[in-house]
Amino acid sequence: MNRRSQKGITLIVSLIMLVLLTIIGLTTMNIGKSDLQLVDNAQQRGIAMDSAQAIIDQVISSPTFQNAPTAVLDNSNCPASVSAPANSRCNDVYGDGRTIVLVTLSPAPRCLQAVPISCGGGLTEDRQDSFGVAGAPASVVSGSCYEALWEVTAVATEIKSGAQAVVTQGVKLQTSGAACI
Repeated sequence: MNRRSQKGITLIVSLIMLVLLTIIGLTTMNIGKSDLQLVDNAQQRGIAMDSAQAIIDQVISSPTFQNAPTAVLDNSNCPASVSAPANSRCNDVYGDGRTIVLVTLSPAPRCLQAVPISCGGGLTEDRQDSFGVAGAPASVVSGSCYEALWEVTAVATEIKSGAQAVVTQGVKLQTSGAACI
């Protein structure tokens, strides 16, 4: 072969290599973008999960929890742009007004069972709380103590991304007064 017939082959091989390198570059960018989206979604879901657990902890510690389980949370802290149902609360994760998580107790907390227990030695007149329930009555009439098993479910939704987490937790509380409402 002579030199003149080979000049076009170099151009064609160079163009093919350029196209292959462009395809590899674009594929790498798309994979990186997908990985970034996966990490962001996992982070948003983690934020929603943490918010749901924090609200459940707050609900369980509330003095009104056992008496009014359908009205434990107040949604007055939610921005006007968020349509918050009853028994829900908004959590501004970073305090910047941008990362808002709406946490709703849905279904409402429910008492699964209550078993009468002996009040002797567990609760006394001078005790300020009733087994972790702040504000519960300190004085106990003999025979009116219960061990109640509650189920609390919180649904947390990060408003911007729509990431959602559902946390269900059971809690056993010892209390005086009414067993289950």
